[in-house]
Amino acid sequence: MSAEQTAEQNVEQTIKDQISSNSILLYMKGNPEQPMCGFSAQATQVLMACGKRFAYVDILSNPEIRATLPKVSNWPTFPQLFVDGELIGGCDIVTEMFEKGELQPIIDRAGGEEESAE
Repeated sequence: MSAEQTAEQNVEQTIKDQISSNSILLYMKGNPEQPMCGFSAQATQVLMACGKRFAYVDILSNPEIRATLPKVSNWPTFPQLFVDGELIGGCDIVTEMFEKGELQPIIDRAGGEEESAE
């Protein structure tokens, strides 16, 4: 196995670890306080409106994640929202689900096992 393949596998494992360890995770351009594109800004606003904390990864400052995530998620564009390990979608899907009232229950259930543990 080449060093390049090993490096890519390491990045893939990092992405999988990020997704599994954060119940709500947004891969975006920039950060929630300073999004670097309109789609990331829209996705951030929708998530904030849902009222639950979420993690994010700035793909602009992590070019190896930006290059590798589309192969892992099988989704070509950013932002990408993951909830409980599953890809929900990009800006258009997330916004549409929010407007139809479909996103809020998914966000409310996120990380359910952790929060209900006593």
